Amino acid sequence: MPLSYHHHMAAVVETEPELDAFMKASGTGIPLLLDAGHLAFAGGDVLRAIDNHHARISHVHVKDIRRSVVDGLDRTKQSFLDAVALGAFTVPGDGSLDFGAIVQKFADYGYEGWFVVEAEQDPKANPPLRMAQVGHKELMRVMNAAGYTVETEGFPKG
Repeated sequence: MPLSYHHHMAAVVETEPELDAFMKASGTGIPLLLDAGHLAFAGGDVLRAIDNHHARISHVHVKDIRRSVVDGLDRTKQSFLDAVALGAFTVPGDGSLDFGAIVQKFADYGYEGWFVVEAEQDPKANPPLRMAQVGHKELMRVMNAAGYTVETEGFPKG
């Protein structure tokens, strides 16, 4: 089973400089799972990270952030879990990141791996089915705009 390293908030590698250092230190042997939401939450530039590491990206989490929540955090008092509970993360189409530009950047590099809609959020405030539908709709829109052909055989319509 192929593995990929997933940078993440509240983990050893969370910021863009830490990601760059990890990728440099690991040579060419470890593929990367790029998580747009976690990188943006940590203050990183998602497009620059794609430019820097596109050759090793094998999996993408298209998690979005709510910029107003992230910018309003008191990071001296509030934890990553507090941020999740406050609604820092969401799906594409409901947040602040430009997934049109992000997906287009991947297309420009010929990326053909997984794009997975993901968001850590309160299921009572953001019902999972509704949020999955919002994220899927936006991801299909930007993928089609970037020229991707998406295989949907065997997946539910809607």
